[in-house]
Amino acid sequence: MFATLRQPVKSHSLITLSHQKPALSNAEPSSVPSLPSSKPGNFNLSITKPLHVSSLLKPRKSLVECNAYEANRSEPLDVNIELPSAQSETARKVKLGIYFATWWALNVVFNIYNKKVLNAFPYPWLTSTLALAAGSLMMLVSWATRLVEPPKTDLGFWKTLLPVAVAHTIGHVAATVSMSKVAVSFTHIIKSGEPAFTVFVSRFLLGETFPMPVYLSLVPIIGGCALAAATELNFNMIGFMGAMISNLAFVFRNIFSKKGMTGKSVSGMNYYACLSMLSLLLLTPFAIAVEGPQAWAAGWQKAVSDIGPSFVWWVAAQSIFYHLYNQVSYMSLDQISPLTFSIGNTMKRISVIVSSIIIFHTPVLPINAIGAAIAILGTFLYSQVI
Repeated sequence: MFATLRQPVKSHSLITLSHQKPALSNAEPSSVPSLPSSKPGNFNLSITKPLHVSSLLKPRKSLVECNAYEANRSEPLDVNIELPSAQSETARKVKLGIYFATWWALNVVFNIYNKKVLNAFPYPWLTSTLALAAGSLMMLVSWATRLVEPPKTDLGFWKTLLPVAVAHTIGHVAATVSMSKVAVSFTHIIKSGEPAFTVFVSRFLLGETFPMPVYLSLVPIIGGCALAAATELNFNMIGFMGAMISNLAFVFRNIFSKKGMTGKSVSGMNYYACLSMLSLLLLTPFAIAVEGPQAWAAGWQKAVSDIGPSFVWWVAAQSIFYHLYNQVSYMSLDQISPLTFSIGNTMKRISVIVSSIIIFHTPVLPINAIGAAIAILGTFLYSQVI
């Protein structure tokens, strides 16, 4: 290898170094002749003997030079390390607490008006359809007026949403059918067994395992629900099966929803809006086939004549509050796991059961109340060990 160094001086001075691969074991150090003193810029150095790099280093002695970098103290040090903030974690818990409280309050109002409508108008398929239609209309208006930013979706998003919509439609109709046959309190006592369905589905279909205390907490949940069902004064098999089917369907809905929302840019509010619209498309033809417009028209006229104009407000209220409480619940699901969602969904039933018993003067036997209390206690223990 030849290296040519040119010095930008007035005279054409040239230093030529010839380098050959050194033989470290046999190489003899070459001497470098001293530069003859001459006038600046007027010298010429020529080395005829090849100059080995090894000859510039002293044997058995190496020099290691460490240069420390001194940062500019006038500029702040930019370190990208995110430390957990206690303040942000507290704000997150407060936000979730507000979501949960709003969700539960809206759910209580919905159940009260929904039961009033079903008592006067026993058509659960149409009632379920109107609830989805009201929510879909509200969100379309919100998107059109830019109160809410419309979601950016593609075909893949709607394919992922389809199984969620199927489960949501089944669970929604089944719960409404249940409440049309039995008391609101009884429906929600049975639906408090949702954590058991969540664990069984997660264990046997998704392959998830849980510690033994989780399985033990299911014993009072299942036992309490069974005791409450066996001692219910107005027991109805259709109402009981509707609540059980709703439990199973909503567990799948929550699991599919969480998977569908992961990695998506669609927020919880818009996600539920799209879910309502797709469920409305799925439910409408079945509602027409099961009940039919003729039965709806006759039932509507009878309800208006019996209740008066306030019946229309009941229908509007149950439809609007159904969408609002589900929308808030999905805003919560956007930030928590399906199991935590099921826990919150079960704990809310305490307020629904108590309020419905007070408002509708539902007769409750002491043994029935004990069964409900055991089921709720099991839900509390489940929330502590999960």
